[in-house]
Amino acid sequence: MAAAAPHALVFPFPAQSHIMSLLELSHCLLERGIKITFLNTEFNHFRLLAALPEKQGAAAAALRMADGIRLAAIPDGMTPTDDRNDLGRLIRSMMTEMPEFLEEFIAGNAGEVDGEERFTWFVADESMAWALAVAKKAGLRSAVYFPASAAVLAGSLSIPKLIEDGVIDEEGAPKEHKMFQLIPEMPPMDPTQLSWNCFNDPKKNLMFFRLLSKNIETVVPIAELILCNTFHELEKPVFSYAPNIIPVGPLLAGSRPQKTFGNFWVQETGCIEWLDRQPKNSVIYVAFGSFTVFNQHQFQELAVALELTGRPFLWVVRPGLSNVDDEIHE
Repeated sequence: MAAAAPHALVFPFPAQSHIMSLLELSHCLLERGIKITFLNTEFNHFRLLAALPEKQGAAAAALRMADGIRLAAIPDGMTPTDDRNDLGRLIRSMMTEMPEFLEEFIAGNAGEVDGEERFTWFVADESMAWALAVAKKAGLRSAVYFPASAAVLAGSLSIPKLIEDGVIDEEGAPKEHKMFQLIPEMPPMDPTQLSWNCFNDPKKNLMFFRLLSKNIETVVPIAELILCNTFHELEKPVFSYAPNIIPVGPLLAGSRPQKTFGNFWVQETGCIEWLDRQPKNSVIYVAFGSFTVFNQHQFQELAVALELTGRPFLWVVRPGLSNVDDEIHE
């Protein structure tokens, strides 16, 4: 009797770019004979279904499948009225409420579900590394996936070394504002620009740093594979420094237009004709993901700056991007 195909449970961080990147990875794994269950928060699960073309969305909702990938969801622990753009609140809810929901979901899928064999692998977004302990308890083999550059990931993996070397303190804040290098072959890095120091709010920086530190403490001993959306030729020195990072990219969201790739909103195709009329390589594309929120001053400042470039631009203004009360007109 032939062995059953591996069945991976894929668990993204609940943000637009992370979900799109993990879906692309899922399509790649599916093409290689690995069955996929894609696990979203319930909030984002229904957003994805609503953004699909009407017939495709109805079919996906009825069959819980899209392009061969089984779709599933668990609660994020927040109420329907909670602000999921509040990253700190979302992360706290995920880390305190979701482990129980995830454990129950995996236990409820211990046998065959919809004709699919039980999970054998757990592939988590590196930002959801807390979930690896749940997967380990359930007896699943684990991998983590990082959707950005290997250099950024290597910086996070180096947190203990950066503290030991005096580059940052135990709360992630720079001890001195001077450039450093992980190894001579890698570009200099500014400690004020490390991924956890990306907010203007020191409390948010500390929260993010603690999350990353906890993730690293979990990833290193549990994950069998550390995958990264990059390729060897692009960041060769990084792989000398951190040989445990495996490049699997570039995985480009939307490179399979006929496949589901994780939009939160219905695609706007009205700009295609306008884009086709512009000279090649002339258009500035502006997008800020699913979490960024501008105040009125920031929004107007960016609008004026784009206009002053004198270049045609395409700016994705999603619902909730700005807290400007007035309706935004084209």
